[in-house]
Amino acid sequence: MSQAEQNENKSERPEATSAEVLADALAQDTGSPLATVALQAKVDELQDRMIRMQADTENFRRRVQREQDDARKFESMRIVRDMLPGMDGLSRAVSSAEQTGDMQTLLDGIKMVAQQFRDILKAHAAEPIDALGKPFDPNLHEALTQIPSADHEPMTVLQVVEMGYRLHDRVVRPARVIVSCAPPQA
Repeated sequence: MSQAEQNENKSERPEATSAEVLADALAQDTGSPLATVALQAKVDELQDRMIRMQADTENFRRRVQREQDDARKFESMRIVRDMLPGMDGLSRAVSSAEQTGDMQTLLDGIKMVAQQFRDILKAHAAEPIDALGKPFDPNLHEALTQIPSADHEPMTVLQVVEMGYRLHDRVVRPARVIVSCAPPQA
């Protein structure tokens, strides 16, 4: 069999590695024993390198998977940490009102905590959806009911029952609203 035929047979086997090709060359080589030993050493070195590269790739894949799992697991840590002062303030307001019996102190404390929570949401890019007096938008609002109104255009937001929020360009929660409708005809 000529060298060209041997090379053609090797190229027909796509699964043959360079180490196997060198091993085939060793088997076909009738040259000096020194060349055979050198080629066998090269084959051994390439096989060892390939095994290490496969192990490195597998270790890298596992490490990336573990980091992704940890990122998902602890993605809320920052916002939870930022909310804790608001929760502490709410506890202090309730405790103070219980001790003094002063409802105004409780109200002031709750207002401060509400502002803290608004600031926390803003720090995390969560913005309230401005709905009051605006035309109803089903992408931003959830209509709870309609109230006839001669003073407002139909489908205008008359009251916000629950504030809606958006994060960047996505709606986290639509604003729950009451909208106007045309008054009944007499």
